[in-house]
Amino acid sequence: MFTAVGLNAQTASQEPNNCYTKWKNKFEERGAEDVKDGIYDDAIVCFRNGNSAECFTGRAEVKSGKVIAMYLRLEDGSYEQVKKKLKFDVPMVITNGISAALLTMDDQLINVIFPKALKPKKAGYVKAPEPGGDE
Repeated sequence: MFTAVGLNAQTASQEPNNCYTKWKNKFEERGAEDVKDGIYDDAIVCFRNGNSAECFTGRAEVKSGKVIAMYLRLEDGSYEQVKKKLKFDVPMVITNGISAALLTMDDQLINVIFPKALKPKKAGYVKAPEPGGDE
């Protein structure tokens, strides 16, 4: 009985393992540099429904720390602007390398991720040598 309760508690606390969650966890672990104003051709546009997410290569235009336009890259290298009807018109403020989510009329969440803003992995500690026979 204790094993079953432990497994249920562990499963309930696990986050979904999707592209958005993987990026979010990486940014929480390492932090991000500020995203400056400009156009980013290396942005990732994420569409989320419940526990599932789809992430696409895209472009984002940033002004005053907010995403003001986002585009999806097509297979031919061109871009198509993401235009969805929104439930609320809220700014997509960028915090720690990821924009705030937009909620569409069909209950889909959209975020923009800026992978180049991710801080580099912190260097690990160097282990001391073990004592030798002469020391």
